[in-house]
Amino acid sequence: MKKLINSPESVVSDALAGLAAAHPALTVDVERRFVRRAAGTAGKVALVSGGGSGHEPLHAGFVGPGMLDAACAGEVFTSPVPDQMLAAAQAVDAGAGILFLVKNYTGDVLNFQMAAELLEDEGIESRSVLINDDVAVEDSLYTAGRRGTGATLFAEKIAGALAERGADLPAVAAVAERVNASSRSFGIALGPCTTPAAGRPGFELGENEIELGIGIHGEPGRRRAPMAPASELAEAAVDAICTDLDFATDGDVIALVNGMGASPLIELYVVYNEVHNALKSRGISIVRNLVGNYVTSLDMPGFSVTLCRADADLLELWDAPVQTPALRWGA
Repeated sequence: MKKLINSPESVVSDALAGLAAAHPALTVDVERRFVRRAAGTAGKVALVSGGGSGHEPLHAGFVGPGMLDAACAGEVFTSPVPDQMLAAAQAVDAGAGILFLVKNYTGDVLNFQMAAELLEDEGIESRSVLINDDVAVEDSLYTAGRRGTGATLFAEKIAGALAERGADLPAVAAVAERVNASSRSFGIALGPCTTPAAGRPGFELGENEIELGIGIHGEPGRRRAPMAPASELAEAAVDAICTDLDFATDGDVIALVNGMGASPLIELYVVYNEVHNALKSRGISIVRNLVGNYVTSLDMPGFSVTLCRADADLLELWDAPVQTPALRWGA
């Protein structure tokens, strides 16, 4: 194993310290392992998310104006603990309540639920929205029900924009739920990832094998298959997504072609072109897009596709200004 780390035990803390050094507009609590905005806005709903490390820039890379108020970092591929979530929520509470955005993994769900109960004891109102957009499998090693993947970014951006406008907690939670219901994802791995603690690949693939429907922790997908051209892999992802939800009904989507950590941009743009073609043949238009590493799995080669039905209201919120380490546009 060759990794740019000091030790497996310190990798999360060292990365958080680096984030703090690189982005002084953020306040990073390395000891309690959460990241928050340096300054809050009185009367604003605060958005808090988090999860295991190893998926960067998710979640800490999306803390800032227009998106999250705070994010908690667990150990690699391991949920943060309720005390972290409680401390982060208390730090960013601005009097209008807390919205927890939770990927559907058992540890995250249980720990965020406990944090919400602890917040209630403190007299702080909260709501939780579960993100479960992955169409690959119904249950996996980490979940009961569908996994949460790329739609997490969409929910954080769109709900974050609405919160920035001063909407109340029920409205911000409702738009996050709407984004989740309107989004679907599917991922394909060309190879495994290696966690620092294990020091070896998390699973094995044959030299010419790929995994269709992979999870972001390396969980198995629907099936293994021979390696194929990008056009066939993109079609497989789009077909799985569109079979699950009829995106052609409205016709316009926000599309994320996401790298899993080790696939270069030249390959991701090849995939994006094939996704564009596959959707066009179905009468579906991409009206906004992201291409790059946003919801990763350490050093896994591969990609995922996430589509979100996009009407005028959601597009207006998507286009609203955002200033985070990993997502920036607008004033």
